Amino acid sequence: GVVVREYCQEPSNFRCDDTVDAFLNAQNVVGIAGIDTRMLTQLLRDHGVMNAVITTEEAPDLTILKAFQVTGAAQATSTQEIKVFAPEGEAKYSVAMVDYGSSQTIAERLVIRGCQVTLLPWNTPAEEILGGGFNGVMLSDGPGDPAENTALVEEVQKLMGKLPMFGIGMGHQLMALAQGAKTVKLKFGHRGGSQPVKDLETGKVLITTQNHGYAVDASSLEGTPGIQSFVHINDGSCEGIDYPALQAFSLQFHPEAHGGPLDGQTAFDRFIAMMKEG
Repeated sequence: GVVVREYCQEPSNFRCDDTVDAFLNAQNVVGIAGIDTRMLTQLLRDHGVMNAVITTEEAPDLTILKAFQVTGAAQATSTQEIKVFAPEGEAKYSVAMVDYGSSQTIAERLVIRGCQVTLLPWNTPAEEILGGGFNGVMLSDGPGDPAENTALVEEVQKLMGKLPMFGIGMGHQLMALAQGAKTVKLKFGHRGGSQPVKDLETGKVLITTQNHGYAVDASSLEGTPGIQSFVHINDGSCEGIDYPALQAFSLQFHPEAHGGPLDGQTAFDRFIAMMKEG
């Protein structure tokens, strides 16, 4: 849905191909204008993320709205077939990348580092990955509530400690859940670039790109093999976890995406080094 205070009904720019209304209709997206968007923004800042509905009914039934939640997001956005990305130059490593709704740039960052990347559907069994002759496992980012994916957590649990592993976003959260930690829904999700993240080992702050509404509860890492490695400067939420005993690590932010800085790119070099050692 699109919510605006006002919109231009008759655009005059010579580059314009269509109107906003016609474009939204073509994309089957509902829109509404005449809304006090500053008030709406303040409401969200005070109360956090919430469900909403755009409707033409004066007295809509809010029962469905209150019960609404996103489910099956990983299944809906994952590849449905195995895809192989050839490395640039000589093939040095073979990486199994489990797709929970990944961005293509993750595979690109591995390919340019000499990895043959095999993109696997979200429900690929751990036994199939372990028997595939891979040097490492990449768990991708993806949408939705990580805690609902209990079957995926079980498969990740079977993989951790068997092969070098690197998780991003959803992959990061599933790894934490697999080791007994918990995830929480953030009052305000992290969206867009310029998100400051502190490396707890070096004290250095990275400028990162993020897009998530859930995070790992850092306090729940106690008693697990996980050690928090990064923290978000603004709200103190967990942004990275190391698993030294399991030859694995994960990041909440996107090291492969950027709005300018390339601060997180060294994470891929770290994964390569782990595969070289392992």
